[in-house]
Amino acid sequence: MTTASAPLRIDIISDVMCPWCVIGYRQLAQALADKNTAHEIHWHPFELNPDMAADGQDLGEHLAEKYGVTPEQSAQNRIQITQLGADQGFEFAFTDDLRMYNTFNTHQLLHWADGFNKKHALKQALFSAHFTDHRDLSDNNVLADIAAENGLEHAEALAVLADQRFASEVRTAQQYWMQNGIRGVPAVVFNNRHLVTGAQGVDTYSNILAQLENMAD
Repeated sequence: MTTASAPLRIDIISDVMCPWCVIGYRQLAQALADKNTAHEIHWHPFELNPDMAADGQDLGEHLAEKYGVTPEQSAQNRIQITQLGADQGFEFAFTDDLRMYNTFNTHQLLHWADGFNKKHALKQALFSAHFTDHRDLSDNNVLADIAAENGLEHAEALAVLADQRFASEVRTAQQYWMQNGIRGVPAVVFNNRHLVTGAQGVDTYSNILAQLENMAD
């Protein structure tokens, strides 16, 4: 059984533009809470849209262009995602004009926040800022505002984004996970060994945790 002295290490590779990353994390968090599993979570960067223009792209247009999704399929997917989010206490407020953005700067901000033990809180805030509140995550002032709302220094957040001081570290982290076979998110690695991809559902995550506990006995 996992003990407090040996918490389960959970590495999550994700992007704040990814709705399934929200759902997958929250399903996993519920499973962890249900089983009272001692754990530590480490977030890692992944860009769904590394080549996207600075002003982003309309969600429907993006899905059609990248995945060939029709408007009807997109509408159905939004209904499904919204319900799955609601099941886990998260509000997806999809609209026709919701935009997708490149997230390299958000990953740099998260890297910086990690030095203040604020990475996890900031990650959750960025999910909500995008999917619930429709805040423009391509705007450095907006990102700095969100950082300040989560206990970080506004001016320093702006400086971090302006001088791109963590660009190299973020690129290195992205390359590491891609070299280890990560091509989509969410991707969850348990104890540096066991990879699970996609939003698996609370029951499946619970079963995975039980298997890991048995392996540790």
